[in-house]
Amino acid sequence: MASRDEIVSFLDEYLNIKAFPDKSKNGLQVEGKGEVNTIAFAVDACLDTFVKAKAFKADMVIVHHGIVWGGVEYVTGLIQKRLKFLLENDINLYVAHVPLDAHPEVGNNAQILKLLDLEPKEPFGDYGGVTIGFIGEFEEPKPLPLIAQILVEKLKIDYVKSYEFGKQEIKRVGVISGAGGFAIEEAVKKNVDLFITGEFTHGSYRTAEDLRLSVLAAGHYATETLGVKALMPLLREKFSVKTVFIDNPTGL
Repeated sequence: MASRDEIVSFLDEYLNIKAFPDKSKNGLQVEGKGEVNTIAFAVDACLDTFVKAKAFKADMVIVHHGIVWGGVEYVTGLIQKRLKFLLENDINLYVAHVPLDAHPEVGNNAQILKLLDLEPKEPFGDYGGVTIGFIGEFEEPKPLPLIAQILVEKLKIDYVKSYEFGKQEIKRVGVISGAGGFAIEEAVKKNVDLFITGEFTHGSYRTAEDLRLSVLAAGHYATETLGVKALMPLLREKFSVKTVFIDNPTGL
């Protein structure tokens, strides 16, 4: 068992949550019990996650997507339902959105590169004046279909969407999980051969097509399971708590 406040203080510092511009209110969004024995990890702070966390007797839930974006004007409707469940069950909710994308060790983007046996070589993906993604580089070029297959196998998903607008032999790989389309033009400027992201919008399709940049879209959800999963052994070892990952895939 560990102190909630010690866990929160550690995460705030380790993830450097105040350094990143973000609509998400990162950190402890909902305060529950002061002592933590079990922590549940998930991508999304939704009711199904909370119900499963309760079933696992979790005292804290750590997620990538929280329930407060910008602020709370009224405690009605869905926000009331979510808050009521957490408060009635005395469950803490900790959120790390952009800080968990950007972390050079446990972050989603660094972890995606590690799936490909790549190290984060240089920062990439300007987001409000800070970078949240990374570029890695193969020693020898790899065929695009092989990289797609590696992601399918290691993310344990059915497929990735492949947009082969540019190179087929890949050396430089830029990664931004989730909705990373904003970084396509920067990827081209930094001589990236392949851009890996989560979801790919209509507008991003046209941008990548015109700029002749190959893209793999592996799913918003799937690409953002990695950061919370990477946090699990870290907290388990440091605070001697039980941990569990709650999988609520959307297929998106």
